[in-house]
Amino acid sequence: MKLCRADKVLIAGGAAVLGSSALLTATPLAVTAAAFLMVLTDGIFRPSSSVLYPTISHGPRDRPRVALTFDDGPDPQVTPSILQALAGAGARATFFTIGRHLEKHREIARRALREGHEIGNHSWMHSYFQNFYRTNRQRSDLDRSTRLIQELSGSDTEPLYRSPVGLKSPALARVAHARQLKVVAWSLHSHDTFTHDAGATAALVLSRIAPGDIVLMHDGHERDDQHRGTAAAALPAILSGLRERGLSSVTVSELLRP
Repeated sequence: MKLCRADKVLIAGGAAVLGSSALLTATPLAVTAAAFLMVLTDGIFRPSSSVLYPTISHGPRDRPRVALTFDDGPDPQVTPSILQALAGAGARATFFTIGRHLEKHREIARRALREGHEIGNHSWMHSYFQNFYRTNRQRSDLDRSTRLIQELSGSDTEPLYRSPVGLKSPALARVAHARQLKVVAWSLHSHDTFTHDAGATAALVLSRIAPGDIVLMHDGHERDDQHRGTAAAALPAILSGLRERGLSSVTVSELLRP
């Protein structure tokens, strides 16, 4: 199997640093090492970066469509109201689910699938230490959610993947490369995790939305005992604003379809 992009970056960066050290002066080595560190940092921490692995952050800009995406659910207190609002507007969305939440709330996911929405993989645990997982543990975490999504959907298609917090690592890149995963980030963050003001969230999205955008919102929380309702409260205004702008909300897979 060919090397994944992350390993090519690591090899090229290491070779550049070694080449600089061969000059026997500190300045070229420091400059090269700093440049390599900057590239690696971008690949790990910027969600839309494709340095370590090809990452989708938006769709075609020449069609009047956007993709609303919801992370960290399903949540029985929040997700049903989002599904109701989407149904009322004839809109479709993509839900990047945490596997352990999905396991407990399968019927919500079944409803979403029946109503034409897409279920994506947002890891099983959504651990803040996930980026330190080694390759085998990344594979195990991803596999577990994938199997459950495929069981619920009745399809053997590999679900879209969004990494926790949008972070990527060489270990994740190796797993994604082996599976030919479509890794999805976003082009517009609703900031619904930073405020409880639904009006402000809707205003932010509608002031920035453009054709092809993938919008990040949340219908769940990575912690079992907490909930996020801002996006649900903002969604009717967002859907109304999209209609006024002539934009339709589709799933990520639909957005990317030629």
